[in-house]
Amino acid sequence: MISASLNDRMTRIGPGTPAGAVLRQYWQPAALIDELDHGPLVPVNLMGERLVLVQGDTLHLATRVASADEAPTHYPASEDIQIDPTGPTYPVDLRAGAVWAYLGAGNPPPFPMFDCFRAPESHVFAFKGLWECNWLQALEIGIDPAHASFLHRFLEDEDPSDSYGKQFRDKAGSTEIPMTKLLRDYPRPDIRVDETDYGLKITALRHMDDGRTHVRVTNQIFPDAICIPMSREMTITQWHVPVDDTTCYWFTVFTSFDKPVNKPLMREQRLKEHRLPDYAPKKNRANDYHYDPDEQARLTYTGMGLDINVHDQWAVEGMGPVQDRTQEHLGRSDVAIIRYRRMLRRAMDALETGNGGLPMQDGAAATILGPLSNDAIGDTDDWAAASHQADLARRGACPWDARV
Repeated sequence: MISASLNDRMTRIGPGTPAGAVLRQYWQPAALIDELDHGPLVPVNLMGERLVLVQGDTLHLATRVASADEAPTHYPASEDIQIDPTGPTYPVDLRAGAVWAYLGAGNPPPFPMFDCFRAPESHVFAFKGLWECNWLQALEIGIDPAHASFLHRFLEDEDPSDSYGKQFRDKAGSTEIPMTKLLRDYPRPDIRVDETDYGLKITALRHMDDGRTHVRVTNQIFPDAICIPMSREMTITQWHVPVDDTTCYWFTVFTSFDKPVNKPLMREQRLKEHRLPDYAPKKNRANDYHYDPDEQARLTYTGMGLDINVHDQWAVEGMGPVQDRTQEHLGRSDVAIIRYRRMLRRAMDALETGNGGLPMQDGAAATILGPLSNDAIGDTDDWAAASHQADLARRGACPWDARV
């Protein structure tokens, strides 16, 4: 458990807040590049600020005039937007299918050489979705490796040949075992967490009955992103970006190490679950996330369909707009969440006192490669080597330079 004051300190992100100050020291995805087609002025709600992307001689982010009672997900038409000439402006950058903004003081840090930023445009696809909850609980579900065996439990295994664009539908490692079966059969992983120059490396070990171990490596990228394997072909790098204290967007960059991304299919799959222009999910609290008890009895743990984003959305929104961490009881499987909160607290303290630096804030950020993010199966006595070799093999066969 933590105190209410510490919970506020870690979750509130408006101007002048400790956590908000940390998040503002990093590039944050503000919009999808697709959204620039909406007009010369594109409204953006980010970090408790009402902003607008201005397309002119240069692309930049300006402050817009907004009514005090304007909903955080309200997006006025371009012709109705008024720019506030007294408000701050912020630099932006275009890469990996998204518009990135830096809302902090001083010069922005360099972009790390993560796989999603190194891959050519043909091999990345970006999308986003709205969740009605605080950014921190949205992030924390992504660094809990054990939840996949329960929240995303499938009672039937689909044909992995029809897996494109779908998470947990691939075969596990280099075997013929469906990933959904492995997660179901081995629900209690041994979780190890290592601090890195970008955040946390999280290793979930599922020791199998035949003397082998399934190794799933995921990552927390400081301050508000994760990088996880989607399949043997793709990874997911996902930022959890606050709109305000009680609403956030997940921004995902899908990165392919094999063929160019089928972007029309990926977009079609996701637009079945989201509406435009605000990218709000069609399944939500108002319609019980399309809960179906018959489906729950025969197909999925949640009874809420096959899109795991819906499962996560239900879980994090069900905690309330801001999770009350004064009533939680963390256990062994929450080790990554515990370690991340310590990192966030150190970063907030460092900014306030001026003592110590933040991760990825100097020129060394541009030398950070990877990170390793995959599923592999190997002998239990040598699982680390099996994971490393699987990553090197995928990178070695990659058509773009993915060497680390």
